[in-house]
Amino acid sequence: MIREDKIRQTRFVVDPEDHITVNTAICKNCSEKPCLYVCPVQHYTLEDGDIAYMWQGCLECGACRIVCGLGAIEWKQPRGGFGVYYRFG
Repeated sequence: MIREDKIRQTRFVVDPEDHITVNTAICKNCSEKPCLYVCPVQHYTLEDGDIAYMWQGCLECGACRIVCGLGAIEWKQPRGGFGVYYRFG
């Protein structure tokens, strides 16, 4: 099974409180923008030159926070009972 098929089978209980915050002012100083490429579900995009993101449907891997060398991304686990369930894919 390819990665995209596995991602489609992943189930979520979306927490209404976001668990990712991005300081887009810091992102403006980043020329490489690795978050655009590392997110397995491509939740980071460029919109009018600014980073935009969606926290709903996050796979909770934390890769975005790890590759952000400027510290613009704050990431925490969703509250208990919310988030991703991996046993469906």
